[in-house]
Amino acid sequence: MTLTLKQSAIGSKVPDFLDVVDYIYKRDSNYVRPLDMDMKNRLSLKNPFFEHGDGVIFTAYRNGFCVGRCTAQIDRGHLARYKDSAGFFGFFDTVDDAAVAKLLLDAAARWLSERGMKKIRGPFSLSINEELGCLVEGFDTPPMVMMPHHMPYQGSLIEQCGFEKLKDAYAWRYKVGNIPERARKAHDEVAALPEVKTRHIDLRNLDQEMRTVMDVFNDAWSENWSFVPFTQKELSKLAADLKLIAIPQLTFIAEIDGEAAAVAVALPNVNELIRDMKGKLGPLELGKLLWRLKVVGPKTVRLAILGIRKKYRNQRKYAGLSTYLYAEMNESGRKLGVDWGELSWTLEDNGPVNVAIRMMGGKIYKKYRIYEKNL
Repeated sequence: MTLTLKQSAIGSKVPDFLDVVDYIYKRDSNYVRPLDMDMKNRLSLKNPFFEHGDGVIFTAYRNGFCVGRCTAQIDRGHLARYKDSAGFFGFFDTVDDAAVAKLLLDAAARWLSERGMKKIRGPFSLSINEELGCLVEGFDTPPMVMMPHHMPYQGSLIEQCGFEKLKDAYAWRYKVGNIPERARKAHDEVAALPEVKTRHIDLRNLDQEMRTVMDVFNDAWSENWSFVPFTQKELSKLAADLKLIAIPQLTFIAEIDGEAAAVAVALPNVNELIRDMKGKLGPLELGKLLWRLKVVGPKTVRLAILGIRKKYRNQRKYAGLSTYLYAEMNESGRKLGVDWGELSWTLEDNGPVNVAIRMMGGKIYKKYRIYEKNL
């Protein structure tokens, strides 16, 4: 058996990088291949991440046949904020072969070390604001939009390469329906406050609306582990992406005395709608996607953004704001015919948020692990 490695620059045409997942996950009915168009855009120099980041693409071959892939990347925004000399690996998918995993991760580590990094951390695909972690629990269900999926052996292969657990992140499953009485009481207390008003995002003014959402989000998450704020161009790209799929009724901006104080944005689970497309989005597939999204409607959604300004979190009268938003989202989902939603992701040590989700009836159904290794 001969193992070889190919290194490609960001923006290169690497069809093996896209297609290898068909071989790796051929017996996994829960895997959903991301749209090739989206993957190419993310790994293009046009992606605003690469205005503050650098990266490289690796593919591994056994006897000339592609059997694995990963990226290595440096985020200068992260380095400026934390000064921890940490670089990252991501898009890590391999066959069940420790030698293949080692070939790829050693290459990623070497590339990062040559650029002065002292640690390698991941999977981050590409940053903490995108897909995060290696799935270690919850292999029996498909992934939600912008959440990763892996084979059960993948985490073990990473550990065999000398990596250790750094953090776990949770994905919570929440069934749309009647909310617990305690949560209802917290919702009603906030709803009764005359200074609190709630509205949906206006898609006609999405750029400005997303600036509002991210202003609250950045304030709320600024002290969260490894947080890096979106740049203006990343925010513009996010707004452009959301314009195609966002459902206004699943978005909330809560204002206190006219100031945006809390936000919640759920995304229709596009993975539910593209499972049979095998990564392709030609005219026929696009027609199917729009029909399923706009006419049939999604049955599952992902609550991807939730944040409350710090100054309101510390005021007792607004302690129920997150529960208020959960309850409002539940009611909107019920009216739209949504069966259940995922709340993701939260860190294992984020006690207040995890307690609030449990109070709403959420249950952890997937765990994602972030690994680290010294270089």
